[in-house]
Amino acid sequence: MAKRANGDGSITRMKGRDLFHGRVYVTTTSGVVKRLSVYGKTRDEVREKMTALQAQHHQGIPVPDTNIKMADYLTYWLHAVVRVNRRPKTYQGYESVVRVHLVPGLGNKKLRTLKASDVRTWLAKVASTCQCCAGGVDKARKQPRCCAAGECCENKLSRRMVQWIHAVLRNALENAVREELILRNVARLVQVPTPDYGTGKGLTVPQARLLLKAASEDRLHALYVLALAMGMRRGELLGLHWSAIDLERGTLIVSSNLQRVDGELLLGPTKTASSLRTLPLPPFVLAALQAHREQQAQERAAAGDRWKESGLVFTSRVGTPMEPDNLRRSWYPLRERLGLTLRFHDLRHTCVTLLLDLGVPPHIVRQIAGHSDIGVTMKVYAHASLDEQRKALGSLSEALA
Repeated sequence: MAKRANGDGSITRMKGRDLFHGRVYVTTTSGVVKRLSVYGKTRDEVREKMTALQAQHHQGIPVPDTNIKMADYLTYWLHAVVRVNRRPKTYQGYESVVRVHLVPGLGNKKLRTLKASDVRTWLAKVASTCQCCAGGVDKARKQPRCCAAGECCENKLSRRMVQWIHAVLRNALENAVREELILRNVARLVQVPTPDYGTGKGLTVPQARLLLKAASEDRLHALYVLALAMGMRRGELLGLHWSAIDLERGTLIVSSNLQRVDGELLLGPTKTASSLRTLPLPPFVLAALQAHREQQAQERAAAGDRWKESGLVFTSRVGTPMEPDNLRRSWYPLRERLGLTLRFHDLRHTCVTLLLDLGVPPHIVRQIAGHSDIGVTMKVYAHASLDEQRKALGSLSEALA
């Protein structure tokens, strides 16, 4: 048998066990070349794992050391796994949680010795810590108004945010399990409080009509119509192309999403695979889009050489993609005139809630809204209105009388 070249690794059968043991030299996150072990039920399975490690080594991606600290492992996970396999906006959110919460709280713990009790204690601290006090934020202010001033404002993270932080840690440790760095995911052993989803979101039908009437003179009137009548997300609206709209057939395809990521406007796919959907256009929505197209043609003529064609439905006055945050310049004055305190996203909540109140089956509402799971539709939105509850209890009372 020919002698193996240096770096090829070796595979042996383990005595007394139905397993094969492979060894291969790779560069670890600590910067040292070490011999790592992989295991499998067949020689081919072990060889496949070794080949994957060697390929990662040749690409310059370090492999986590078994004695690696959480801070180093999380950095590796973000760059070698999340950045490669997830969308830029997802990476941005994960990176923020890792930098602000995970590394300061668990960074000095070793990956292989991290315990469920460590995670539980840390999460409890995160949930109970005032964010003005954390990291000396209030102390750094010119005029402290919280802990540094002697009176805590109790500005704590929401349950939803604590759940999100726990989810990022759970995903990171799940990857460590897949890479056989740890035997189990201790974050899965820790329960977090279920977030409270408010049930008073959105507008009533009269309020929605009043909003659309107030927005009739706004250049983004058609955007508000789509948000209220179709339940589209902000990024979906700003990423909508005219090529995705068939005014003759009366259909609209939601297939793109405009977001600002790391200081750059990016036009990407929809939030999830279920968000990619084709929707029929009701007559009054169709009329709003036709009017908007005529308005955009006038803006194009007025801009002349300054017009930058993007093919988007909702743009700036010179045709460039609209900054998501700049939508506030239209939305904030509009809601203030009506005395509302809603977020723009609550227009989507309004659409979904009103559809359910009208008796539309949840699976149809899910398709219209583009929810990834019908559980989201039912858990977050499917709360009956007081009128519906009164009607239901009235029917029961009549039956019992």
